[in-house]
Amino acid sequence: MQCEMCGETIRGTPKLVRVEGAELQVCMKCEKFGTEVQQVRRKDIVRPTTAVPHPGRTVTAAVPADRRKRDLFDYMEGEIVEDYGARIRQARMEKGLTTKDLALQIKEREHLIKKIENGELTPEEGVRKKLEKVLEIRLIDAPVTEAEKKTQSKLTPTLGDLTIIKKAKK
Repeated sequence: MQCEMCGETIRGTPKLVRVEGAELQVCMKCEKFGTEVQQVRRKDIVRPTTAVPHPGRTVTAAVPADRRKRDLFDYMEGEIVEDYGARIRQARMEKGLTTKDLALQIKEREHLIKKIENGELTPEEGVRKKLEKVLEIRLIDAPVTEAEKKTQSKLTPTLGDLTIIKKAKK
């Protein structure tokens, strides 16, 4: 699970903290920014299964209570590009659309489009997908895969690589 405040992976049990009225699951570093909320532990919950029981028997199966809920970071495909406003404005103008026309096509308000183009507002997932589809652009940087990380490290030597090379030459 990831900290809902800083985004780091939470080691151990997350802390439920209230920060300015919002309850967040945070790591130990971020718990100091709010007040801790008491959590109710309910690991003994038993839910019935959907299987049809035999006549005269009742069948129940325990559903794991520690099943991890998906958080905001799980749904993200990558990071939104820094110049998303300029890209949206340029693609809209290339298609010959006004902000009002674009807003009508994606069924959103014109004011929202203007704020996104000016960089005042980051588009939510649904709005981002609509904009990408209508304007035929990409607003997400693809995350770096493990294979790409390995090839990048092979291409650029680090300080540690240089010390190993020097030791090998002696």
